[in-house]
Amino acid sequence: MKKFFFVLAVLVGGWPQPSITQAAGPVEIKFANLAPEGSAWANVMTEMDKEVQAASGGRLKFKFYWGGVMGDEPDMIRKLRINQIQAGGFTGLGLGTIVPAIRLLELPAAFTDTTALDQAKEKFLPQFKEEFQKKGFVFLGYADVGPINIFANKPIRSMADMKGAKFWMWEGDPLAQSAFKALQVAPIPLPVPDVLTSLQTNMIDAVYGPPLGVTALQWHTRVKYVMDFRFNYAMGGFIIDKKFYDSLPPDLKKILTETSQKYCLKLVERTRSDNDKALAALKAAGIQVVTVAEKDKTEMEALFKKMWQELVGKLYSQEQLEELKKIVVAGKGV
Repeated sequence: MKKFFFVLAVLVGGWPQPSITQAAGPVEIKFANLAPEGSAWANVMTEMDKEVQAASGGRLKFKFYWGGVMGDEPDMIRKLRINQIQAGGFTGLGLGTIVPAIRLLELPAAFTDTTALDQAKEKFLPQFKEEFQKKGFVFLGYADVGPINIFANKPIRSMADMKGAKFWMWEGDPLAQSAFKALQVAPIPLPVPDVLTSLQTNMIDAVYGPPLGVTALQWHTRVKYVMDFRFNYAMGGFIIDKKFYDSLPPDLKKILTETSQKYCLKLVERTRSDNDKALAALKAAGIQVVTVAEKDKTEMEALFKKMWQELVGKLYSQEQLEELKKIVVAGKGV
């Protein structure tokens, strides 16, 4: 009779699967990221993996997929949902496909420095983390991507110049789409892995990104100018599938959580420093800084702030926007 019920259980539910605590060998976290191997982001995560392995006695480790080998960020999110990977480092685009309101931290013209950005992060991240939990993910750490500049093959000094450029836009990014619409610019949407080839073939001649990212992705080899206007600060974060995270034994969960937070803070410090160094290096290598007229900067900021309101109900609530405005106004000393 016992044998009968065992066979019945196998037929209905399949062979019993060992839990992570029962599994032989170390637990492996498959982690994907667009950053190429050797970049600041990859180097910090590799350091983190070494500490995780040491702290866990080799029972927990990462397997990294760098440079977009798992596809663009929307592809990586899909692979997270079907357990092809268990974790990833994402920019606001990827994170925003899960919790749209996190794009508040990337609104154009919102932050002139990282002080106000850090205040907004402190205000909003607790509620965003709760939303990630509801959607089946654990937000393990915030990371900077960096200040966003426009790099191009011809000087862009005004809004009129922008309309004459062949701009890249990250495919599927609602925030970038709204920003270009506000500027009355018709961009060419492409996934990140296609940008370098598109610059090489002159399909596009203008891109945006942080100096460190533009350098790491080799885009700097195909551009000649950088605008002196910073549009926004791009953010990122480390998320992991909640079911996988919850299946870890308590000690491994503690090691992963504490080490992730430690190295995400380290990544913020390194990224902020390295972005400044990368911009200086680009200038030294011959990329020319283009000064944007003050009237154009003022006009762009006004258009972006109008855009903030248009995104209420699409990405975030009116209440969230009002809270952000308070931080922005205080940060600018108004």
